Amino acid sequence: MIVAGFGFRAGAGAASLRAALDGAGRGLPPVTLIAAPDDKLALLAPLAEELGVPLAGIASDALMAVATPTRSAASLAARGVGSLCEAVALAAAGPGASLIASRFIAPDRMATCAIARGAFS
Repeated sequence: MIVAGFGFRAGAGAASLRAALDGAGRGLPPVTLIAAPDDKLALLAPLAEELGVPLAGIASDALMAVATPTRSAASLAARGVGSLCEAVALAAAGPGASLIASRFIAPDRMATCAIARGAFS
């Protein structure tokens, strides 16, 4: 399983989300799942539909249990995790998952994406 995990501001548009995914996923296998925090799923639904992959929501308490290699002061303040997109990707990919692309920030700084590979993929 190849998971694209997202973090983004409420005002992020489709172009920001796509730019974050394209940047993080450059040169990697295609994603098989898109994930975001539970409260942000609706904004990602069009991208998941466009790609023809399922969309998964991750609960806040599950995210706070994930250690991330990247640390963002904004992410720590807003969500209590070092990198929201990395935590989402790792949590959605399941136990033993690893990052194959760390946080990529869209050029407009409205969205971030990280890619994780599930241990059993």
